[in-house]
Amino acid sequence: MDRRSFLRTSALGGTAAAASTLAAPAVAQGRMTWRMVTTWPKNFPGLGVGAQRLADRITAASDGALTVQVFAAGEMVPPLQALDAVIDQSAEMSHGAAYYWQNKSVGLSFFTGVPFGMTSRELTAWVRHMGGQEIWDEIYDQFGLQGFLSGDTGTQAGGWFRNELTGLQDVQGLRFRTPGLGGQVWQKIGASVTNLAAGEIFAALQSGALDAAEFVGPYNDLALGFHQVCKHYYTSSFIEPGLATECVVDKAKFQALPANLQAIVRDACAAEYDNVAADFAANDPRALQTLVNDHGVTLHSEFPEDILEAAAKGAQELVTELLDSSDALTKKTAESFVEALRIVRQKTEGTDRGFVEARQKYISY
Repeated sequence: MDRRSFLRTSALGGTAAAASTLAAPAVAQGRMTWRMVTTWPKNFPGLGVGAQRLADRITAASDGALTVQVFAAGEMVPPLQALDAVIDQSAEMSHGAAYYWQNKSVGLSFFTGVPFGMTSRELTAWVRHMGGQEIWDEIYDQFGLQGFLSGDTGTQAGGWFRNELTGLQDVQGLRFRTPGLGGQVWQKIGASVTNLAAGEIFAALQSGALDAAEFVGPYNDLALGFHQVCKHYYTSSFIEPGLATECVVDKAKFQALPANLQAIVRDACAAEYDNVAADFAANDPRALQTLVNDHGVTLHSEFPEDILEAAAKGAQELVTELLDSSDALTKKTAESFVEALRIVRQKTEGTDRGFVEARQKYISY
């Protein structure tokens, strides 16, 4: 996809859309229209398209009783104000990533991605079957919200760099776009970290305001055009081993829905969470081939050992600090996450790893 096409369309009609959509949602003969504001550019592969598919699922499954209208980043509010739009009731739903809102509660970051933490399947197990959702509910209750997992990118890429990283010394002072707890780990090992929305990263790289950036992985990164500025691509992230996106709804309005519509919203989020994972699994490898074969990108499967070692130490320190947090909910979230990880990693590092290593060694087709 041409990055200019979706970035251009994401900016169209921003003022007019905002003026026409801040009124109360439409209700006619028992039918409702809810507004979903997103953090993604319009028609953005994987994430933006996933948000639209989620809206379409809800609309179709409810036979139009609950129609969801999607607004891309900037069409109603700036991308990193999407959650606030639901809090202040300018919109009924938002679609983004929970770690974008860690200024409201650090505990929210655990529901997106933790450095050296859970893979996507492990995170799903924690949220759905090991008490994670209930803690997430407690955090969002403070803001009158309800959160649902809505998309899964799998293990993300480590990021784009102008020059190859030869060791930890190359990280010192590096101006790097990366959010969440992962951003704090990069800071611990010497980088200067900032967070930007998807549609703002390319310009910051191009202008020299950033030296490096990570976003998601090949599928998204190809569309955003990072390869036009940076040619060194680290393909395995240690800070986002299984990133989840979220759909957040106004809790009072959600609870006021009939039981069947509540179930449709919940089930549509769960279905799209899994479908986004399949979308990335299919299209990340294809996009990676394009980056290498057509654009001359140099791939690095891992960061240098001293960077990984320092980052792992920083991640351990960070999670330990959160386990001792003075904020009760952050502490509770960290404790639940760590306890669940102790359990779920047994399968990933035992059964799953053994199979993958054997397949890599013996199967060549």
